Amino acid sequence: MGKITWKAGTFVYPIPAVLISCGDEKEKNILTVAWTGTICTDPAMAYISIRKERYSYNIINRTKEFCINLTNEELAFATDFCGVKSGKNIDKFKEMKLTPQKASIIKAPMIKESPVSIECIVKEVKELGSHDMFIAEVVAINIDEKYLDENGKFDMEKCKLIAYSHGEYFKLGEKIGKFGYSVKKN
Repeated sequence: MGKITWKAGTFVYPIPAVLISCGDEKEKNILTVAWTGTICTDPAMAYISIRKERYSYNIINRTKEFCINLTNEELAFATDFCGVKSGKNIDKFKEMKLTPQKASIIKAPMIKESPVSIECIVKEVKELGSHDMFIAEVVAINIDEKYLDENGKFDMEKCKLIAYSHGEYFKLGEKIGKFGYSVKKN
């Protein structure tokens, strides 16, 4: 059996399903995004891609900041809900019983229940078609201490992060190696 060709589309999976919190004193909202990632390490930069018609689009475009909140098994239901419901009509923090928490640098709130919250300041917006890409500098990372091991290292397995793949959510599995293990000398 060989490969078959499908029409071009989006198929780089699995990807993180994250909760983007945004806003300021005037308004705040949560948006689920699966199109996100790291784009540079020095300076640390990340991106999110959002459709212009989404309620959070204008908030982020106005404030020029947002927080990427990683999601885990405990947040799976809220992650889906915040992706299918609009903040125009409901307060997603209240509806999902999530706690807005003051960020260390930006005005946008973090989500207290998230294991990791990444504070971002928008540097550029690229219009791409169906989505615009918000390219941002990472200005702070906030980690829930309960996910640190005895050496202060982030414990990915303990965190139970989730991923999104072609319309479905998945648990992430156990560690099978670490960077450089393929060339490590015994």
